[in-house]
Amino acid sequence: MNKKRILFVTQEMNPYLVESAIGDLVLELAKHTNGNEFEVRLLMPRFGCINERRHKLHEVVRLSGINIIIDDDDYPLIIKVASLPGARMQVYFLDNDDFFRRKTTFRDAEGEMYDDNAERMVFHCKGVLETVKKFGWAPDIIHCHGWMTSLVPLMLKTAYKNDPIFSDSKVIYSVYDNDFDGIIESDFTDKALVNRVKEEDLVPFGKASNIDLDLGAIHYADAIVKAGANLEETVVNALEQNLEKPQLTASLEEDSAITVYTDFYKMLLEEESAEAEAAAEAEEANS
Repeated sequence: MNKKRILFVTQEMNPYLVESAIGDLVLELAKHTNGNEFEVRLLMPRFGCINERRHKLHEVVRLSGINIIIDDDDYPLIIKVASLPGARMQVYFLDNDDFFRRKTTFRDAEGEMYDDNAERMVFHCKGVLETVKKFGWAPDIIHCHGWMTSLVPLMLKTAYKNDPIFSDSKVIYSVYDNDFDGIIESDFTDKALVNRVKEEDLVPFGKASNIDLDLGAIHYADAIVKAGANLEETVVNALEQNLEKPQLTASLEEDSAITVYTDFYKMLLEEESAEAEAAAEAEEANS
């Protein structure tokens, strides 16, 4: 039996980086999902606080060398890899000296959000998709965790919608509790206009607050996971307005959480298979 492919895109994961519930949840999901039925790969930023020597990261030369253009500036993308302890799985790290050399993730020593977080997010999201293209590995499911991944659903439905690597991919976005106040960057729209993304495509992302980023991702995702325990009312309302999309409420605090997630993946894949069969039958009937 061919294994279904699941790509996890995250801003953190234990043991490399844990700043919120995301880090532990993604670790457990990745370890327990990778096995007989699923083949898993995982991509995350190589923040400067991740100890490369301790975790045995090394560069993957064949995957490095891509330049990511943001607002007319070129940023080289370096890909590093490590083996996840206790699991037969590779974790890939996206690195760039301009964005990820600093020793903190999103805030400076005074607790203020970095003024280039929008560029860092765009670099990460586009870098993920370009790296997967270099893999030549077509994911059946792409599961995004954290606001830093919120542009992936948009890019898949716009700039990369005709790319054969992603033609059959279902994208899931997990919504977590609010992580920052204010907006990510005043000129967010200018930074996010990459490839064939148009200004009107970014309208669902509003002014780029944490809530706005969630709303934009919800708009473009094929399915949503309600992973936060205290979601903002605006986000809850948006979920209620998108009930036509498959939704899952789950957290690792529940004993059956892993089974709930894997059942959700299988349901999405069955829906995709049924849609493909219906399309094939319709095409045959019209020929």
